[in-house]
Amino acid sequence: MSSKLFAFSRPLPAPFDKAKKKVKVSSKYGDGTEATLCSTVVKAVQAYFKCKDGSAPGAVGLCGTKGVAEYKSASGPEVYHLAIYDPAGGAMLASIYNKDTEMLETYAVRNNGQDGAAIMMSMLPALMADDEFRENLDALEVQYQGGYPDMGEATERMAILCDNAYRRINDSSCAAYLPTSIDGTGNVMRVSTTHIDSGNFRPDTVVAGMFTILANSTVPEKLEIKPATPHSDFVGKYVLDTTRVLTPFEQSLVPVLAPWYVLPEEVVTICKHAKQSTGKALPMRNFLLRGPAGTGKTEGARAIAAGLNLPYMKYTCSAGTEIYDLIGQVFPDTDGPSTGDAELDQQRAQLKEMGGITYENVKKLMGLPDLDDMDYDPAGTYQKLTGVEKADATSQDCMGLVMEMVTDKLQQLCKVKPEFADGRQTYSYIETDFIRALKHG
Repeated sequence: MSSKLFAFSRPLPAPFDKAKKKVKVSSKYGDGTEATLCSTVVKAVQAYFKCKDGSAPGAVGLCGTKGVAEYKSASGPEVYHLAIYDPAGGAMLASIYNKDTEMLETYAVRNNGQDGAAIMMSMLPALMADDEFRENLDALEVQYQGGYPDMGEATERMAILCDNAYRRINDSSCAAYLPTSIDGTGNVMRVSTTHIDSGNFRPDTVVAGMFTILANSTVPEKLEIKPATPHSDFVGKYVLDTTRVLTPFEQSLVPVLAPWYVLPEEVVTICKHAKQSTGKALPMRNFLLRGPAGTGKTEGARAIAAGLNLPYMKYTCSAGTEIYDLIGQVFPDTDGPSTGDAELDQQRAQLKEMGGITYENVKKLMGLPDLDDMDYDPAGTYQKLTGVEKADATSQDCMGLVMEMVTDKLQQLCKVKPEFADGRQTYSYIETDFIRALKHG
């Protein structure tokens, strides 16, 4: 239904927001009495002018006989609407594209969604094939370039453009009819990542603006070849604490860079920032390396450790990773004296056979629910743990209860008869080499 491109109820953009929508002019395809300003056409025409003079990003062009457009959306700094129009059969493609994330979303022409300005923009080359449309567009562009000195004339010119487009798109009996294919839901076939990557709609003619997504029409940047930083000028040159002496174990974890490894400029920059910010209120110590697999993040992290002369360790986390896997575990000295409670002593013996008094083992011993139970039925799990109904209970509520119950049990298991005159109790702290290195890093 092509009429979806003409939602006359939408507000008009400036400076036409102050004009009356009904104008006493008509295109040669109209009824000769009046024309109605349409937001979709007004936005498309103004976007065309802006990308043509370079005041805003976006572009209009032709890929063979197909009209192609990159329309800059106001919904985000890196969001564009991509649109393709084939005047031969009226086929249309459109998508919402985020240049930052390279993600594509469905484009839909609805009253509460996209207004179709991107599609109208891709139709401009076909619309401009008509003499009346082209002449009024050129005259309106002169008004635009001068800051719309005569809003009366500008409004009449824009009204003729709106009427011309409406009659030619909406009336199949029109001599200059332009077919369109938008289904009843307003959804439009998507411009896919494959289309973009393969250059299927790369414009061979640029009518206005500069394409940066469907094709990169910018002048290729000439990269300057710089000599790589020698390993000898980098390894161990950015020590953060000169008073610290690494243990033999820690020293064995400091990476040795392979001779073939070329130091990226970003790695050297990170080490410089870490060194220069040392001693300041907020020294830079956390750096995130982001990118697809195979782009060198792991080797970059190893190189950073080599530059800082610090142990390098990696830890792969998954959905089931517990906090205790990272911070170590505290549990009572099970070889020490009795708790004074036969049942607790028996439980301690059971836990020892299970591998120690760890969080997971205590949870199993107590028969407490796991994460799957909490996620699947948090309300039922909460009631099972407390005996109290709570319809809006969350998995976080259940996790808090389980943590509290395990902690209470650990405290009971830790209540051994004091070995010291001052009443202190004995504990054992199990610390992995990984945690030990973290503490000193």
